[in-house]
Amino acid sequence: MIIEETPLSGVVVLTPRRFSDDRGFFSESWNRRTLSECGLDVDFVQDNHSLSKEKGTVRGLHFQAPPHAQAKLVRCGRGSLYDVAVDIRVGSPSYGQWVGIELSFENGKQLYIPEGFLHGFVTLEPETEIVYKCTDYYSASADGAVRFDDPDLAIDWGIETSEAILSEKDTKAPFLAAFVSPFVFES
Repeated sequence: MIIEETPLSGVVVLTPRRFSDDRGFFSESWNRRTLSECGLDVDFVQDNHSLSKEKGTVRGLHFQAPPHAQAKLVRCGRGSLYDVAVDIRVGSPSYGQWVGIELSFENGKQLYIPEGFLHGFVTLEPETEIVYKCTDYYSASADGAVRFDDPDLAIDWGIETSEAILSEKDTKAPFLAAFVSPFVFES
């Protein structure tokens, strides 16, 4: 497993080894012992899988507030997407900063996003599947979002934001300036 740090503390890129032959490949996408030895000692309790039919579908920027905050391990099962994490830990030196990475079936990369970060993605091709593990169960009362196209965040999604395919929830999400984060940075 290749582990790469990002500019945001705690957000890491994991690239599992693929063992290929004429039949295809085998990859171990998660191993608690291996990752624990590298400092990622988390307990995943839920797996999610979603399909976005159209290129340019944006889902996010989402979070789950405490006491149901979620860390996530995100990968692409089919197609490709641009995955984004935004630091929303009050008092963090990187508050409001973001990191993005292309995840695809082809590159096999995964993004680990700890609690205290917004998460979102845009599909780069039709019929894209995202698969991710979470450290807590979904709770509707803890569900929240911030606008994906917030000019203060200035995320380069690689698309015309006016053409993004969004849910009603995401079109009504507040901007970061009007958002009161439930997360506090602990150094």
